Amino acid sequence: MAGGGESQKTPALGLFGWCLYDWANSAFPTVITTFVFSAYFTEAIATDKITGTSQWGYAISLSGLAVALLSPFFGAVADHGGRRKPWLFVFTILCIGASALLWLAQPDAGFVVMALTLAALANFAFEMGMVFYNAMLPDLVGRDRIGRLSGWGWGLGYAGGLACLALTLVAFVQTESPVFGLDKDSAEHLRATGPLVAVWMAVFAVPLFLWTPDTPSRGLGLKEAFRRGRETLIDTLRRVRDYAHIVRYLIAHMMYAEGLNTLFAFGGIYAAGTFGMDFSELILFGIAINVTAGLGAAAFAWVDDWIGPKRTIMIAVAALAGLGLVLVLVEGKALFWAFALPLGIFVGPAQAASRSLMARLAPPEMTTEMFGLFALSGKATAFLGPAVLAWVTVAFASQRAGMATILVFFVVGFALLMTVPDVRR
Repeated sequence: MAGGGESQKTPALGLFGWCLYDWANSAFPTVITTFVFSAYFTEAIATDKITGTSQWGYAISLSGLAVALLSPFFGAVADHGGRRKPWLFVFTILCIGASALLWLAQPDAGFVVMALTLAALANFAFEMGMVFYNAMLPDLVGRDRIGRLSGWGWGLGYAGGLACLALTLVAFVQTESPVFGLDKDSAEHLRATGPLVAVWMAVFAVPLFLWTPDTPSRGLGLKEAFRRGRETLIDTLRRVRDYAHIVRYLIAHMMYAEGLNTLFAFGGIYAAGTFGMDFSELILFGIAINVTAGLGAAAFAWVDDWIGPKRTIMIAVAALAGLGLVLVLVEGKALFWAFALPLGIFVGPAQAASRSLMARLAPPEMTTEMFGLFALSGKATAFLGPAVLAWVTVAFASQRAGMATILVFFVVGFALLMTVPDVRR
């Protein structure tokens, strides 16, 4: 990780530990909220698929709303306290514990409330942990290497999620004899994905807590840190005009992130409904997209440090809009694959460079608070993209028309991003 114009702040082992945390926690969204446990809930625990889908959606949305409301405040508290790893540790343990307890969710409607509560709690802890994890970024390396570290971490995160998913499929889901003699009739092979993710996170998160340095404590008690954090957040909101460039960026991020989130939520539905993909093809498609996104995040890490995160994001969002337009227009499964895989290449850079730009824009003494607001910008309008897509799909009786609404979010986000300062090295 050597190179660049500034001295390296953290030994390579500490940087590797930070990146490895992305590998560790990416197992949760990949296995629990996207591919396996969410499908198990809607198929086997809920009373029916439609009800289960809506229940799962409401639970995850409510946990995201809690993140949006609380993350700026907790970020301000951590900035006053100085240290971030204790907060990250607490939310990591909370996510691990809630994930492990998903084993108790048996395939019966009587377990709906418990399954939703645990999944929402785990998702809340996962998202809150990311606030403190991201805030560590600008203190680990010089500004000339922030893009590389962010991109490498994000790329390793995609790899970790896929590795855990592959292990899940081979050892539990797509085998006649699941490991440990798990009983398929009582869905033990699917319930076991919760404990598997918990163990995965617990093992691979350890290096960060052992090797990666934290900012020093400022000697404040927790009560005083909470008091000052509340006052600081209120003061920040009152003086929002002093941070106009950050506000413009957060609004731009809100728009194109909404496009990405909606793409993630409905990409598989579009592939199945419009191009006739079956479940096995959807799993393969999801894996392929994650591979290209991870490779894109890692490859564009150098580009971020070279031309700056703003330009990197603009390239990625422009490519997402262009390829997305093609995917709305093409006919046939082969052409869908041909343009969907390149689209994945630009998903990772859009995410990794967004974190990098926030790290460069945030005042050093307010980094965690700003990453809390960054989390808010990614969650505040989480309802908007799916709602607009659903309305247009029904109005035009066309999945293509509904998916086309995602392009609007990319275009608006791109236009707003043009007004943000071009912060580089």
